[in-house]
Amino acid sequence: MMNRLRAESLTPIEGSGWGVEQAAHLLERAGFGGTPAQIARLAAMTPAAAVASLVDYARLDDSALPPFEESGFWDPSLQDFPVSRPAATRLAEETGAAMGVRVKPGGSRPLQPVTNRFFYWLRASALETRRLAFWWLDRMVRTPRPLEEKLTLFWHGHFATGEEKLRDYRKIALQIDTLRRGASGSFASLLVAVSKDPAMLVYLDAAQNVRGAPNENFGREVMELFTMGVGHYSEEDIREAARAFTGWGNDDLTFVFDPEKHDDGVKRFLGREGRFTGDDILSIILEEPRTAVYIATKLYRFFVREEVSEAHSAQLGALLRAGNYEIAPFLRTLFLSEDFYSEASVGTHIKSPTELIVSTYRRLGLQELPGIPDPHSVGKTLGQVLLNPPTVAGWGEGRSWITPGLLFERANFAREVLFPDVIEFVDPNNDPGAEIRRVNRNIADGMEITAATLEEGAALSSADGIQEAFNTRYASLMGYQEALRRLRPIPRAAARFSLADIVAESGAATTADAIDILMQRLLRVPRAASSRLVLIETLAEELGTEQLAEAETYMEHGLRLVAHLIMSSPQYQLA
Repeated sequence: MMNRLRAESLTPIEGSGWGVEQAAHLLERAGFGGTPAQIARLAAMTPAAAVASLVDYARLDDSALPPFEESGFWDPSLQDFPVSRPAATRLAEETGAAMGVRVKPGGSRPLQPVTNRFFYWLRASALETRRLAFWWLDRMVRTPRPLEEKLTLFWHGHFATGEEKLRDYRKIALQIDTLRRGASGSFASLLVAVSKDPAMLVYLDAAQNVRGAPNENFGREVMELFTMGVGHYSEEDIREAARAFTGWGNDDLTFVFDPEKHDDGVKRFLGREGRFTGDDILSIILEEPRTAVYIATKLYRFFVREEVSEAHSAQLGALLRAGNYEIAPFLRTLFLSEDFYSEASVGTHIKSPTELIVSTYRRLGLQELPGIPDPHSVGKTLGQVLLNPPTVAGWGEGRSWITPGLLFERANFAREVLFPDVIEFVDPNNDPGAEIRRVNRNIADGMEITAATLEEGAALSSADGIQEAFNTRYASLMGYQEALRRLRPIPRAAARFSLADIVAESGAATTADAIDILMQRLLRVPRAASSRLVLIETLAEELGTEQLAEAETYMEHGLRLVAHLIMSSPQYQLA
C-alpha cells in the first residue's frame, strides 16, 4: 500500500490503506512509539480518528502526571545574581555584602562566605536543571498526550536557551511551561510569548539592548533562527529591529518594558517605516510569506522527513499561513496525508537521543523513567542534553545524530537498559569532578586551604605568605556541598520489565516466534531475513532448545541478549 502513496501529496490517506503499520508509524512520529496494544488501538480507528486522538490532546486528562517538585534552592536574595564571580566579590567589597551574605568583619579570607554563596547557586541551579530534565523525560514516558511533549521538544530546539548561560532553573522551567502551553496553538502567539519570556530575554542579552546602544542579539536571532531564516533580511533590518526591541527586559520572572530605555524614533524595517515597537516588528515578520514557509518546513522536517522540495515547502508555507499559523490543523493535514505514509517518509527518521531514550521505555511498556542508566549521562554521551542545547540554534538533526562512534554508544545505552549495572552505579549528581574531589581530599587530609587548592604538583612552599581575600577552589567545594545537602534526590532504579512475560503473553511457542515478537515490538524498519535467522539461532543456542516451554524458567537472560542485538542495529535508530 505504501508504495502507491504519493510523496509530497497532501491528499488524505484512504481508510482502506489504514492498518497496524500506518498506526505504528503515526504513533512513532506524532509521539514516541508505543506497545503493540497501543498501536492496535489506533489501528482499530479510522485514520481521522487516530490522528485526532493525538492532535486533539487537550481533551485527554493528564492530571495524574506528577508536577515538578523543587528542592528549595532559591530565595529572594539571589534575584539580582551577579554575572560573574569577580562581579560578586567586587560588589561585596564595595557594599559589604552580596547575595544576602555579609563580608566577614575579621579573620582570614573575609570574602569567602560571599564566594561560597556564588558557587552554591551555580551548583544548585545546574543540579536542579538536571532534575528538571529528568522530570520532563519522565513526563514524556508517562504522558497520555505524547504529541504535546513531542511538540514541546521541537519548540525547545527551535527557541533554544540553555542553563550554562541562564544559571537559573526557574526561568528554564517557566519557558518549558510556555512552550508546552502554546505547543499546538498559534505560532504567532507562541512567538510573542517566547520573545517576552525571561529565559529568552536573559539568554539573548535584552538588558544590554537600550536606546543609543542597541544590542543586536535578539533582533538577529528572531529573524535568522526563529522566523524567516538566513538570507531574507538585511543588516539594516537587524539594526532597526534591535532599536525596536530596546526597553524590553525582565524583573526576575516577569517581562517588563522600560520606556526610558526604548528608542521611539522612526525605524525602517523590511521595506516599511514607522515608530515601530518590538511587537510591531514581530507582526511585520509574521506577515512575511517567508516566515510561514520557514516554520512549516521546519515542522515538516521534524515530523515527516528531512528531504523536501522547494515547491513543497512553498505549498506547506501557504497551508500554514492560510490557517493563520495554527499548528494543530497544520499537523492534522500532515498526519493524514499520503505523503506522511509514503515509502519516502516511513522508517527514514533518525531518532534523536531524547527520542531514542523515551521510545525505548515506551516500547517496553514502562510507566515511568528509570534512573539507571542516568539519562543525563546518556544524553551527554549521545549529543543531546535537555535544557542545555549547544547554541541558540539548538541541535542538529538527522545524520548529525549518527557516527560509527555514536552508534556504538547507542548500543551501550541498550545494554545498560537490558543489563543495568545496579551494583556499581554511582549517582553522577554526587560527582563534583576531579578538581573538587582533589581539593576535598587534601582538606580532609589536614592541609591548609590555600595549600590544598594549589595546582597538582606545586610545592607546598608556594602557599607561604599568600594572604587571600577568598579562595575560589575552596568556594567551589563549599558551594557543591551546600547544594547537595539541599538537593532532592532523583529516584534511582533499573527499568522494571520482563521480556519473558511479553513473549509468553503473545502466545509465542518457539524461538522463531520469540524473535518475531521482539522485532515487531522494537523495530519499525524490518531487518533482513538472514539477520532474523541469526537471531533465532543465537537464542536457540543460548536457551539450549527451540521450544520456549522447555526454557520457561530461565529464558529472560537469553531474550535480553537477542534484544540487545536488535536494539544495537542501525534499524533500531530509525522511526
